[in-house]
Amino acid sequence: MKPIDRQILRLSIPSILANITVPLVGMVDIAVSGHLGLLEGREGFTAAAMIGGISIGSMLFDLLYWNFSFLRVGTGGLTAQAFGARRRAADADDPQGELAASRAIAGSFSSALLVAVLAGFLLVALQGLVLWAAFAVVDCTPEVAVLAGRYFRIRIWAAPATLSLFAFKGWFIGMQDTVSPMLTDLIVNGLNIAASIILAFGAGSFRGIGYDGVALGTVIAQWSGFAFALAVVLIKYRKDALRRDSSLPGGVRKLFAMNADLVLRSMGLLAIYIGFTVIAARYGDVLLAVSSIMMKLLMLFSYFSDGFAYAGEALTGKYLGMKDYGQVKATVRHTFAWSMGVALSFILIYYLTGKPMLRMMTSDDSVIRAAVPFLPWLMVMPLTGCPAFTWDGIFMGATASSHVRNSSLLSAVCFFGAWFLGLAVLPEGYSGADAIHVLMAAYFVHLAARTVYQSIVWRKAVLGDFWKE
Repeated sequence: MKPIDRQILRLSIPSILANITVPLVGMVDIAVSGHLGLLEGREGFTAAAMIGGISIGSMLFDLLYWNFSFLRVGTGGLTAQAFGARRRAADADDPQGELAASRAIAGSFSSALLVAVLAGFLLVALQGLVLWAAFAVVDCTPEVAVLAGRYFRIRIWAAPATLSLFAFKGWFIGMQDTVSPMLTDLIVNGLNIAASIILAFGAGSFRGIGYDGVALGTVIAQWSGFAFALAVVLIKYRKDALRRDSSLPGGVRKLFAMNADLVLRSMGLLAIYIGFTVIAARYGDVLLAVSSIMMKLLMLFSYFSDGFAYAGEALTGKYLGMKDYGQVKATVRHTFAWSMGVALSFILIYYLTGKPMLRMMTSDDSVIRAAVPFLPWLMVMPLTGCPAFTWDGIFMGATASSHVRNSSLLSAVCFFGAWFLGLAVLPEGYSGADAIHVLMAAYFVHLAARTVYQSIVWRKAVLGDFWKE
């Protein structure tokens, strides 16, 4: 095995192990809601309405949090390049260069954490306005609206911790450390699953609090993760992260210089994912539940491929900081080789386990029957999604934020264009299920658009003037 492959696996495997638990949280949230609705007298809502409430509530947090994605991707790229620059300065016996790079590393951490905490408490303060604006545009049944509002008002108290975890994860990855974020994610997601189930259904003499327990479990888990990540920094990285001479103003400026591009990138992706949920909500609670379950199952693959995307981000940033462009090219080639191997494996996994995964998500027979015709879409996801997710990691390691922005906005145009075109060619009297099939096709069109654009521009975007060498 080549050294570059060993580095990729060293960075990707911890991320994959942690990422495996991420979709489990969403799946457990939906599964808890799907089963709570069948417990007579517990809530008074159907399973479909409860799944829809979780879906709409989660969508609102996506709307909020994706606008702060620069805290993760921006911090990761900037830190990785500073890490590489420090390595290069040390190899060249350049104390001044090493000092400047160390200040940049510390500045990246303190800037990201400061922005995260302040933004989190601002979201808590504005929660009423956010809910009012959301339900002014989201068209769903009154039952789903009530449940989504309950979920949101509880989970919003985790906002400072959640945004801080973005900053911690980006900084750890930039420091070529995927073990610390892995441990943090395992704690957060493990506690989230356990707390949500216990708080919702009860344990022993504790009868549980029902639906609200799902959101409260998330709050407990996020703040626990924050405490653990902060402890790792204080114990393991005190000298790197807490320098008194860190370039805090410079770090903030660099973050916000990327912020405009990354906010527009987030808006493009949010338009797609929120559009997916809002469009599905028009066709009733059952098809909304089906669409929510399908999206959770589709994204199950991405959490494996994202492990290699994180490795590509860390190594691309490091080697660009070291000005080792040959290793940057090797990183791209080998990262894609590993991630495409995962894609091929998941086609088989989806084929063999599609129906069992549906039954794990809900015991509502009406939702299961409606979802079965959509299972073939799962097999399309790996080969379509793998290149798009992998390119994102490489581009962010290079801090090529303008091209990430462009690919996102282009893909949003393609998504909605495919949706409206698909509706136009459907025969009169089409069913809601037909419309959801068009919606699924539009989702894959957006992934293909991202892949094509980034494949065309990557050499110039990542390597700059050295792309011809």
